[in-house]
Amino acid sequence: MKKPLIGITVDNVDRSASSGMYRSGINYSRAVTAGGGIPLLLPHEPELAAKYAELCDGFVLTGGADPQMEGFGCMTDARANVMDQKRQAFELALLAAVDALRENSLGGAGDKPVLGICLGMQLMSLHNGGTLDQFLPDTLGEAAGMHQDDRAHPLLIAENGSALGLPSGRTDESVTSSHRQAVRDAGTLRALARATDGTLEAVDAPDRRFYLGVQWHPERTSPGRNTPLGWGLLARMVLASAG
Repeated sequence: MKKPLIGITVDNVDRSASSGMYRSGINYSRAVTAGGGIPLLLPHEPELAAKYAELCDGFVLTGGADPQMEGFGCMTDARANVMDQKRQAFELALLAAVDALRENSLGGAGDKPVLGICLGMQLMSLHNGGTLDQFLPDTLGEAAGMHQDDRAHPLLIAENGSALGLPSGRTDESVTSSHRQAVRDAGTLRALARATDGTLEAVDAPDRRFYLGVQWHPERTSPGRNTPLGWGLLARMVLASAG
């Protein structure tokens, strides 16, 4: 079977294109490779989004800083660590290009899998009409610390959460998180899992081949092990991209 080509979005050094450098966590590429895919890092060129959508068999939208919210009907929280705006424009253009390819293809051939991680899940949700909680400490108080600094915590998987590869209920397997923002409402996407404090942790589009967003970092969760919520999640996305 031909190995699928998986486009992986990159971040900017210091969250700014003015740094003149991109960066990418090595485990994104290693997990894709371990899952049988060929990783391809994608620079922030919005005008090439449609070309990338055609070229790649699947996509990983990686973690990063916070979205600028003015384009989504509200002000950006003053405490946000705002992402580079060309990166934001590129990833939203990529999501739109993947949508357009799917809508304009016959027989589902253009339905390219997408896995959104942390910031990636937030952008997927905003793209599909959702909203964000821009500062979890306001909502959760000190309990928001559970989601920061790569801390591990369990999930509560919904009855419809089989897309995560585990049965519903509280998981024995923990996930690794590092974020101060979260999806409040996923728009047209479906909620699959929450943290024990109610924070939305996973969403999907059930009518698509594989269109999944997770608030945790599977590339940091049980690295090198084929656990369902760790590298195994990226392996399932790669497998869907090979179909």
